Amino acid sequence: LPNTQGSVDFPTVEFEYGDADSRGAELAELYSYTEEPELSTNRRCFEEEFSRGRQWSELDTAQQRAQVLRLLEGLEVVSRERRLRAARAILYLAQGVFGDCESEGDVLHWSRHNSFLLYQLGTFSAFLELLSMEIDNSQACSSALRKPAISLADSTELRVLLSVMYLLVENIRVELETDPPEWKSCRETFRTELSFPMRSDEPFALLLFTMVTKFCSGHAPHFPMKKVLLLLWKVLLFTLGGFEALQMMKVRRREELGLPPLPEDSIQVMRSMRAASPPTCSIELAEQQQKRGHRSRRVRPLMKQDSLDIYNERDPFKNDETGVDEEEGDEVDGGIEGELDLMERDALLPTIPAQRPPIERVSFPKGLPWAPKVRQKDIEHFLEASRNKFIGFTLGQDTETLIGLPRPIHESVKTLKQVRQCLKEKEGIPPLPPHLPPLQIALLKILLAAAPTSKAKTDSINILADVLPEEMPITVLQSMKLGIDVNRHKEIIVKSISALLLLLLKHFKLNHIYQLEYVSQHLVFANCIPLILKFFNQNIMSYITAKNSISVLDYPHCTVHELPELTAESLEAGDNNQFCWRNLFSCINLLRILNKLTKWKHSRTMMLVVFKSAPILKRALKVKQAMMQLYVLKLLKIQTKYLGRQWRKSNMKTMSAIYQKVRHRMNDDWAYGNDIDARPWDFQAEECTLRASIEAFNSRRYDKPQDSEFAPVDNCLQSVLGQRLELPEDFHYSYELWLEREVFSQPIRWEELLRYQ
Repeated sequence: LPNTQGSVDFPTVEFEYGDADSRGAELAELYSYTEEPELSTNRRCFEEEFSRGRQWSELDTAQQRAQVLRLLEGLEVVSRERRLRAARAILYLAQGVFGDCESEGDVLHWSRHNSFLLYQLGTFSAFLELLSMEIDNSQACSSALRKPAISLADSTELRVLLSVMYLLVENIRVELETDPPEWKSCRETFRTELSFPMRSDEPFALLLFTMVTKFCSGHAPHFPMKKVLLLLWKVLLFTLGGFEALQMMKVRRREELGLPPLPEDSIQVMRSMRAASPPTCSIELAEQQQKRGHRSRRVRPLMKQDSLDIYNERDPFKNDETGVDEEEGDEVDGGIEGELDLMERDALLPTIPAQRPPIERVSFPKGLPWAPKVRQKDIEHFLEASRNKFIGFTLGQDTETLIGLPRPIHESVKTLKQVRQCLKEKEGIPPLPPHLPPLQIALLKILLAAAPTSKAKTDSINILADVLPEEMPITVLQSMKLGIDVNRHKEIIVKSISALLLLLLKHFKLNHIYQLEYVSQHLVFANCIPLILKFFNQNIMSYITAKNSISVLDYPHCTVHELPELTAESLEAGDNNQFCWRNLFSCINLLRILNKLTKWKHSRTMMLVVFKSAPILKRALKVKQAMMQLYVLKLLKIQTKYLGRQWRKSNMKTMSAIYQKVRHRMNDDWAYGNDIDARPWDFQAEECTLRASIEAFNSRRYDKPQDSEFAPVDNCLQSVLGQRLELPEDFHYSYELWLEREVFSQPIRWEELLRYQ
């Protein structure tokens, strides 16, 4: 990210957060650069099957359907090699018959057109059967386990199948205004088909979840995890709905419960927020230290408008006696914060000139961006304090009785209750997917292996099986290309897992709060909090601006343009983008996940304090993007009361930014540390109490009563014979007759018995 002339400040990152990147970018990330030669292989397989009298675009719909049906018949042959050739030919159609195209737009157009055609003719169902066969292919699993090094060749069939399914899901998922009516109905049919059990007793997403857990258990190391995770994320995005769909569901749910409409759309509010300048950098700090001895006791000038210290002159937390920037106390302090900042200084700012930014007048904002919120606990605390003060006793959790309290207290309680959002438990909540905790652990294992801060370990899982070529590079240029490919591969995995986890958390919360708590607690127990902090304990600006891409090799560019000769200089240059979209997207997703795990959970907030997250999070403020800064400030806000008075005094710019940008809560004493929640408590007891509530909810909702027709059958001979049964009085008179008729006279069909084994 280029710096502005004469300033250590970084320019604002022009980034718009959404469900996913552009369709072209999302399709390009499906393929690694080592897979590029397979594009021509797919084309050759198609041309061997397709009569080359005319181009694909010249055929009418009936002729195109006939060609697709011929290819689908090739999937049913016994020969594994012939099935693969037919699958590659179908993949070439889904990739947009690029051999007949002249531009990238044409490739994307025909990719989408062919995806609808392929789905309508049953391609997805056919590939689902082939995928199930490959998952259960024990020979391929045992062969991969015996190999010392797994490469791209070990997952060829799986990669072809997953690529076709991904292209169908992604092309059909994205809706355009110009879509014909039959495409719109096709999309709804596909969404319904993916949401419910298909060929087996489980939805398609659950089959992909099984692939993830099987891979992480070590039983299938050849599974192409990047493609599996991308497809899993897009299937959930398609079936559950993205952020806009979630917002519409919230509005509809509130209408059903008789609640007032939402005051704002969070993402829309954040899009209108301005990014703030990061905290003081090291070179500015050095200059300030040099000038410290020459400062006179004069009024200090104000900083630029979008500074973190936007309330510098009239900051309610400002101490007038401080003679230097408050942030200096944090930057030059010994211990972990200073060490971490020094590590970043050397990597981030080696050649930037030491010059102060231009000084401007501050214009104070007219209002705060968020409507305040209130919890039931806030009302209880307010009434408890008021009753103690005015009548000398309390009524526990009673929030209705206001006898003996002054009229202003009545009005305050009324206001608090108007702001509070109520929750009702809805009937008919669908159950959670089975084996959810192992799945979460598997996702976190892969996330750890893909994190740039993780060091290679012999016992860690190998996530590079579907990016490494059969023959390792022998030249410097080949090594550079593979290095970029590997880094890009890891970035895409982080992107898909972070988006997948966030999507699940948001939908579980909308469905029922205890479903969110169930998933969140298992993530916490699987060390998700320190894992995310470990991810951010790096030079985050370098990660945001990483150039791990070779644009000339990206799909669909590489399919319609001649490949220029690659050089070391062209590989190092990367693309011309200001930042890497997927990496910034991943960072925001991980911050949002961390917020969801720690919100209103004091024991987890203390984990942030214990793991010394404050300096790590503060360095993330260097990224001048409003949404990312907001989620960092939220995480800092919830722990300010535990960081001590000296930390708050030394970080007034950050405190001002929290006041300016983060939503305020009624009676929230976050800035002073004398809140009742800041007192010591039993962390383990808090999590145990939550777990007990979750288990009670799960038992109440999902456990069937024993007298239900769906109760499990007791197949144990001893327990069945040992049960006492109430028999009618005349049973012993007719017992022998019943035995002769129902047992001895009935033939035993042994073949029927064996069939049900």
